Amino acid sequence: NWGLIRAPHVESYKGFVFANMDPDAPPLEEYLGEVGRIGLSLIAEQGDMEVVDGVQKYTIGCNWKLAVDNLFDWYHPQVSHASAFMVNFTPRRPGTTPRTNSNATPHLVMLGEYGHAISGPSYVEERDGEDSISDQSWRKRAEAMEELGPVGITSRGHPNIFPNLWVASGGTQLSLRLPKGPFKTEIWWFTILDKNLPNDEWERMRKRAVQVFGPAGGLEQEDGENWDQSTRGTAGVIARRYPLHFAMGLGHGEIVTSDSGSGHIETKINEHAQLWTYRAWAEWMAAESWQELKEIHSRVPGNV
Repeated sequence: NWGLIRAPHVESYKGFVFANMDPDAPPLEEYLGEVGRIGLSLIAEQGDMEVVDGVQKYTIGCNWKLAVDNLFDWYHPQVSHASAFMVNFTPRRPGTTPRTNSNATPHLVMLGEYGHAISGPSYVEERDGEDSISDQSWRKRAEAMEELGPVGITSRGHPNIFPNLWVASGGTQLSLRLPKGPFKTEIWWFTILDKNLPNDEWERMRKRAVQVFGPAGGLEQEDGENWDQSTRGTAGVIARRYPLHFAMGLGHGEIVTSDSGSGHIETKINEHAQLWTYRAWAEWMAAESWQELKEIHSRVPGNV
C-alpha cells in the first residue's frame, strides 16, 4: 500500500533504461527520434558494453545549462585546455599545434526532435589512429553502419539527450547534469567499456575516464571553473541590465538532408547545437503539457 511511487513509463533502448513520471509523455522511441537513438547507439554499437562499477558524483556551483552548452563548444579547448594539449594530454595530429589540434577535422552537427543534438568533429578514416583515444574499427561493422546510418557513423562529436544526458566523445562515458537550483548542479559520471577488451586496454580506458572527466579530471576541473565563474557573472549587477546575445553563426548553417530525411550541418566551429538547445528549452518552459509541447516544438530543419 505504501511502496515506491510507480513511474507510468519505463522503457529501454539498447540496455539504457529511461523512466518518466508523466503519464502523458510520448513513448521513448518517439521522444528519442533519430538523433537521440544515434547518440545512444554511438556507445552501444562499439561492442559488448558494460557499466564500470562506481558512479562519480560531485557538485559544481553552476547553472546546468552552461554544462550542457559546453559539450557542444569546440572552440574553448584551445584556450581552456591549452596546458593539457601542450603536455600531450590527448594525442595530437602531426603538424598541428596545441591551439589548432581541436580544429584539425571537419565538424558535423545533427539536430533532433525535442532538443536532442550532436555536435563536434567528424570521423575521418584517413586520420584513424592519429588522434583517436580508442579503437574506431567498430565503425566498419555492417551492424553499426546500419544502426547509425550514413551520417551518424561519421560522427565523433558529443550527443546530448535533451535536456541533460551527455554521451561523451568516444562513446565510453555518460554524464547527467542534475540541477539543484539556478546556481548549483550535481554531476554524475558513468563509464561504459567493452567487456571483451584485453585487460590492459580495459584498464587503460578506465583510468583515462577518471583522469579526463569527473572531479579529478584534467579537463573537467578547467571546464567546471569556467561554468562556475560564468554563472556568477550572469548574476552580477551590470550583467542583469543587458540581454544575452545568442546570434553567433545565425544564417550560416546550411542544412543538408540525408536519405533518412534528417537535417545535418557540415561546418567548422559553430553554435548551431547550442542555439537548438536553448530554443528547445524555451519551448519546454512555455508549454503547459506534453500535448502543447508536441504542437509548438520546432521541427528538425531539413526533415521531409
